[in-house]
Amino acid sequence: MRLDELDQRIVAWLSADARASFRAIGDAIGLSAPAVKRRVDRLLDAGVIERFAAVIDPSALGWDTEAFIELFCEGRTPPSRIGTALSRHPEVVGAYTITGDPDALVHVRARDTTHLEVTLEQIRSEPFVTRTRSVLVLSRLLERQVRPTERPA
Repeated sequence: MRLDELDQRIVAWLSADARASFRAIGDAIGLSAPAVKRRVDRLLDAGVIERFAAVIDPSALGWDTEAFIELFCEGRTPPSRIGTALSRHPEVVGAYTITGDPDALVHVRARDTTHLEVTLEQIRSEPFVTRTRSVLVLSRLLERQVRPTERPA
């Protein structure tokens, strides 16, 4: 689906504040609240907007340790098998196929280094994993969702 200028402005508003009312968005971009709702419904149906979610600070939940793990797998392990196995670990918050030697890059959050070590051992115990290489995150410098270039006023 190709987004026109109004759709892009709506997505920009919702990216900045998913709780913004259709009226507030409409007032800002020159549409009625029902027109904004119709467009948002269309964007949802088309999969442009995947879902609405609260963004939670992991440290507020006590998950202060963060790492990226390069995963090396035996043979030609299909990405779907890797994804299925990793989805069983609640500490895995993201997993990606990547270029280069590793087969996947895994983003993990844990309470502390002991929890991280246990999680790492569980991931390593998957039958297709041959080895891992990890880096611990010291601080997050920048983290954001993909947003259109235009920002709401």
